Amino acid sequence: MNVRRRLIPAALASALGLGALTACSSDSAASGNTDKFDVVASFYPMAFLAEQIGGDHANVTSLTEPGQEPHDLEISTQQRAQLEEADAALYLKGLQPAVDEAVGQTGIKTKIDAASLTHLEDHGTGGHTHEGEEGHAEEEGHAEEEEHARDPHVWLDPVKYAEIAQGVGKAFEKADPDHAADYKKNTEALVKKLNGLNGDFENGLKNTESKVFFTNHAAFGYLAERYGLTQEAISGIDPESEPSGARVRELQQEAKADGVTTVFYETLVSDKTAKTLARDANLKTDVLDPLEGITDKSRGDDYFQVMESNLKALQAALGAK
Repeated sequence: MNVRRRLIPAALASALGLGALTACSSDSAASGNTDKFDVVASFYPMAFLAEQIGGDHANVTSLTEPGQEPHDLEISTQQRAQLEEADAALYLKGLQPAVDEAVGQTGIKTKIDAASLTHLEDHGTGGHTHEGEEGHAEEEGHAEEEEHARDPHVWLDPVKYAEIAQGVGKAFEKADPDHAADYKKNTEALVKKLNGLNGDFENGLKNTESKVFFTNHAAFGYLAERYGLTQEAISGIDPESEPSGARVRELQQEAKADGVTTVFYETLVSDKTAKTLARDANLKTDVLDPLEGITDKSRGDDYFQVMESNLKALQAALGAK
């Protein structure tokens, strides 16, 4: 399964007599997809859920193209029109402000916010997790600040991703009741696979020489928390932010103290900072993929394959026994 194809705007697809390409479709898309349940997803992890759950009944397109850094997405006029014409929008509020705004402005009937289907936490740059304050903010500005402090990278925890999948499945059943039985069946199959993946991670990371890993940006807080690890990120939640000199020195000292062997970087952003830190601290580098998009550089063709590659990379770096 892969989403490496560039999206064809809905209007152009219609003019050509083509259905919009989905990650599950073949290269030659069949015509006459207009009667399907049309879902516009914000980026790869949401598109993957929609495809897995929607199956043959859903026509899924993604607002974020393969290889595009999702945090940087700007919504085009064509994409706004595509949203208006869709039956459902599936997105993760807080990750892509442009998508949040565009979905909020459309009259689309079914808006599915994945962030509302699980609990988001504040992980900061490190792996020592503390939950965000639950108190009611008196000022609207403070409320927004609290919301944006939450870590949106929930799909990297198979358990939380399964929670979201269950919520998406129920939303599909409600929005397209004619195919509710199939959506329910597909959701159950996906959750079963995610539970299996969770088991693989639990067993694979149970006994390791180190519990600390370094990453380019703080995308792996939920994964670290789930499996008893500590993520230390060079930068914060934003992958483009530059670390301070003090932060780099702190990481160099921690690498020695905690037996860290590897600095992980990712495929969609520059690896320059990670490789500089690795060279200065005499560490190795490797890829830990935050799965924000599938490209030719990805170690796998879909969510499950890339997550299994991530597990192997963590096992190697942490000294799994």
